[in-house]
Amino acid sequence: MERRKSSSRQGPRPKKRPKVDISKTALGAEPEKRGLKRAGPAAKSPADKRPPAKASVTPSGGGQRELAVNVKTARKRKLSSTLWLQRQLNDPFVARAKAEGYRSRAAYKLIELDEKFGLLKKGARVVDLGAAPGGWTQVAVKKGARVIGIDYLGVPPIPGAEILELDFLDETAPAKLKALLGGKADVVLSDMAAPTTGHKTTDHLRIIALAEAALDFAEDVLAPGGAFVSKVFQGGAEGELLSRLKQDFETVKHAKPKASRSDSAEMYVVAAGFRGRGK
Repeated sequence: MERRKSSSRQGPRPKKRPKVDISKTALGAEPEKRGLKRAGPAAKSPADKRPPAKASVTPSGGGQRELAVNVKTARKRKLSSTLWLQRQLNDPFVARAKAEGYRSRAAYKLIELDEKFGLLKKGARVVDLGAAPGGWTQVAVKKGARVIGIDYLGVPPIPGAEILELDFLDETAPAKLKALLGGKADVVLSDMAAPTTGHKTTDHLRIIALAEAALDFAEDVLAPGGAFVSKVFQGGAEGELLSRLKQDFETVKHAKPKASRSDSAEMYVVAAGFRGRGK
């Protein structure tokens, strides 16, 4: 006898719960329970609403914590270039110079030297040796000085200044500067520096040679009472240079502005009260 299948109907089989990719839920939260009514897209947490963090630089001391900017080494970029770029991005004086319209962070070196020694006066005639990119020239012009600058690198025009594109060590440079100056100078500034070799003694001798050349020119064009500022390396102005400065000027001092990087050997010699030729 054939057995008949039971005619009684079984209830509907429960539907399988759909697989949920937990990675697509908000912040990896547990997926919604089956049978609950969905209320639309999951609300973002306060953490999601925050904008991405940006590096903050507060050079003038606003009390805000500074965040360092890290730079990845790009293909074909040398490590030294990457480190330089990272240092620039994290340098508060670079950010401040950009915000205040100065062409270089070096402007704040002269600003500090001027505040300390009272170098720049309104109407003064100033010679800027090694003027590029123009930060020191901008500071002097802003103080009301008439500026004559020189550099073998091109410098975009700066209202209130005349820039000569020529190597200062060229034999024709002093005469051309004096022609533009049209008289005696009140201040001679030198931020000139030779390319560094990494050999401390060699670099020091090179910078001293440039300082001596700048002093030769300053002694020729400065008016009595004038001032001379020159970059030197740590160890300062030594030997013959220091002896000449003390003989020709009433005061000679060394200074390292805050804008000068702490890991740099550079500093400045400031000589004031020029006694004049033959004194």
